[in-house]
Amino acid sequence: MKCILVFDHLNDVLYAKYNKKFSKHVRKLSREQGFMPDGKDDDELSNSVLIQHFSPIVTSLQLMNCQFGNSYTSVQCKDGTNVVFNQYMGCLFVHIGLNNVNWLQRTLGIFITVVKHLCGPNVSILKRNKSRAFLLSRLLDTWMQLQDSDQAFLVEAVEQLMVNIHLTATSLKALQDTVEKLKTVTEFSRIHAMLLVENKFLSLYSSRGAQELSAGDIMFLSLMCEAFYLAPADTSLVESTESEDADESSGDEFYSPQSSPQCSPSQMRKEYSKPTQDTIRVDSHTSPLRFLDINEADGIISQIVLLMGSGITYNPHVVHICPLEEGVHLVLMFETGNGMVSSGLYDVFHFLNVLQTVHLQGETDEVKHSFENLENGIKKVFEGLKKMRHIRPEIENCQHRLQCKWEFMRKKYLEYIKTTDSDCLLRVEASTTPFLEDLKELLQFTCFDNKVLGIGRDAVLAVAGTVKHRLSDFSSFLKVKALRNFTLGSASLTINKYLEEFPGLVHFLYIDRFNHRITAPSLDFSSEETTSLTKKKIWAMVEFSRAHLQEGHTAIMWKDTTFSYAYFLWFEDSSASPLKPKIFPTAALKNFPRPGILCGDFYQKLAEFCFPKTSLCKVHCYELYCVHLGLATSSCVLEQSRRLAATIWEVTGMPSNPVDLL
Repeated sequence: MKCILVFDHLNDVLYAKYNKKFSKHVRKLSREQGFMPDGKDDDELSNSVLIQHFSPIVTSLQLMNCQFGNSYTSVQCKDGTNVVFNQYMGCLFVHIGLNNVNWLQRTLGIFITVVKHLCGPNVSILKRNKSRAFLLSRLLDTWMQLQDSDQAFLVEAVEQLMVNIHLTATSLKALQDTVEKLKTVTEFSRIHAMLLVENKFLSLYSSRGAQELSAGDIMFLSLMCEAFYLAPADTSLVESTESEDADESSGDEFYSPQSSPQCSPSQMRKEYSKPTQDTIRVDSHTSPLRFLDINEADGIISQIVLLMGSGITYNPHVVHICPLEEGVHLVLMFETGNGMVSSGLYDVFHFLNVLQTVHLQGETDEVKHSFENLENGIKKVFEGLKKMRHIRPEIENCQHRLQCKWEFMRKKYLEYIKTTDSDCLLRVEASTTPFLEDLKELLQFTCFDNKVLGIGRDAVLAVAGTVKHRLSDFSSFLKVKALRNFTLGSASLTINKYLEEFPGLVHFLYIDRFNHRITAPSLDFSSEETTSLTKKKIWAMVEFSRAHLQEGHTAIMWKDTTFSYAYFLWFEDSSASPLKPKIFPTAALKNFPRPGILCGDFYQKLAEFCFPKTSLCKVHCYELYCVHLGLATSSCVLEQSRRLAATIWEVTGMPSNPVDLL
């Protein structure tokens, strides 16, 4: 039984995704309790039915959070069903399933991260925009498949495709020429061009002034490429989003395909030649391509998404995904809008939500602090709008309405801070809803304006054709290389030759957490032994290590009847000398994001805590997972782990600083 639900602050359902087993169970309960008439046998559940069943627990959780600031995060049932909760921008996210609580919470965290990329601070977009809701479901299905079949997605890191200097130089020059060409023929000046081979990173070129892409952004963009060109695994979920748009039919149902055997992404890509057609089922009069914003004539997929960069808020980008060859994608990103406006809007949404909570708690100091942050966010938005060269009339009108409403709210907040008269807060609360509606409208105009999708489309087509031609001599090699990244010749040694130096070593994963790049031998999913034994052991090793890392253990060794395992996390300075943490946050780890980067950069947070007065650019964090044969002694495992960490550059041939590469 699987289900993900999103509720707003009024307990209304914004989004629902569930499998048939969940639907059958809820329909059975609904008939018993009189919520649904007998004889109705539809897989899709209405929002009213879901609200009837979940309102008590949702209300309870929100009440505990608002009144006491301490709500529960999970519920475990006697039949093995687990329910986990998370919140974002005043909305409650619920995940139900038979998996363990940690897995459900991580998946729900990934889900919220994708929501941030697709909706920004306005989660209600999911209810009125079928396209966004459908894309969200597809991305989640694809992530669930990749995290169960791909080592980089498992540990949330970027795998660099190791190629020779000639190919590296050729690809970078092609991207540089692409960016320069687009700057001259389009209205965009802040542009990124990236090459991905399946979900592996080949090269990236960014124009001067463009927002730096984070490793999390690269993973999200890779996920988008895979979602459109790779059939997601079966999660047997139905997406239900009752749209309010007049031009969108409500009640459409979407189904994932039947479960396929465990295989690599490349093998799945071969099975499904056109996944956008094969993996969903909609009403006969509706084309599934309409939901994906695909230009059917040229095959380029265009979406507006928010990318985070190295900051804490998301900026809007138009992303064009251009397939060059099977599994090889040129990804073009045009930074649109105004970063000050988008980050200011994020702050305003956030602190409005915080204030709604502190109003109930009646803490005057908290109200004052949150009001000051809200005011700073409003100032940032208005200042950003002033700097925009061309403001459309609808944006000006929206800005004027916001300014009028804000002046009233600001006056009442200042009056409350001075007199603590609760009537002032009641006046503010009454005006918050219309103020919030204008904010949503401004967010739509400045960050999600679909008109920008068509700008420069002809130029995108032209440069994609040019890049394809310039890389045509390497296309066959790239496809094979993606399957066996480190088993083919790379910059220095092959992985097989390297492993000969470590007798007893079965597998390893080495991750540079400074730039989140992973080095690991490729897994052969055509081998039944790999699928049934080695893969399960590796995935279990990562989960076991993460659990102990969250308890404060950075070096652990253990064994079972087949293998010996080891996990290490350590820090070095920029000259590769070891760094010993001044403080280790054993107790504070429970407030950290889960180990990874998609739900928040756990390793950056850890480095900040361990080295409080040191610049993060001087602190490098590394992880190493090792699998040895069970006969290997602890001293042998330890010695080989040290030697492997010290010599891994012989395989990667990669510079320690990512700037050198890009």
